[in-house]
Amino acid sequence: MLRYIDHTKMGRGIHGWLDSHFHFSFAEYYNPQNIQFGVLRVVNDDMVQPGTGFDTHPHQNMEILSYVVQGELTHADNMGNEQTLTRGQVQYMSAGTGVLHSEYNMGKDLLRFLQIWILPDASGYQPNYGDYRFKLEDRENRWLPIATGTDNGGSKAPIRIHADINAYASILGAGKSLAFMTGEDRQAYLVVVEGEAEIEGIRLGERDALEITGQDVTIKALRDTHMVVIEMAKA
Repeated sequence: MLRYIDHTKMGRGIHGWLDSHFHFSFAEYYNPQNIQFGVLRVVNDDMVQPGTGFDTHPHQNMEILSYVVQGELTHADNMGNEQTLTRGQVQYMSAGTGVLHSEYNMGKDLLRFLQIWILPDASGYQPNYGDYRFKLEDRENRWLPIATGTDNGGSKAPIRIHADINAYASILGAGKSLAFMTGEDRQAYLVVVEGEAEIEGIRLGERDALEITGQDVTIKALRDTHMVVIEMAKA
């Protein structure tokens, strides 16, 4: 089963320094019919102006991935971590029993990143932070494994979080095709970050998404297309 998500009908938060598209209920956008997809609770497409950002704030019992699309993302937290990531790089944080952190755009250009929150398989984990500086070319015309669950020893993803998920990214060249396999008992949420693609007869543009439940799909890039997908157990 496939369900197309039109980005023009998503929630939106515009605050001058911040312009966000909300795939699921978040902040000022609330839709009781659109709270989450399986264990995927938040996908925010955030655009942050230079010299601004999210001041220090708390999180608890959530697994968080931040995928940088463009610009520079500077993270700091109360565990002593401070790092700056750029295009195609990913940071992860297990908020667990509680963490304080900030996210800023200290660069000169617009920052765009995907903020992805995943419900953990248990509460009360020890807080943890890490990042991984993936090479862009490692996802060209193929799926690059980014993150997986701590129990998934068969995955090549370097990021391990406390949830039964698999996260991938790809940059598919115009005219090329790529399959994504979703087992009968699994589901996936695919985001077209940049570009335009056709998936099983459904046309998706930049920021559009597709819910995939219990079936395999083939993606054809109509233009160079940058995608992120989160695969998980069927809800």
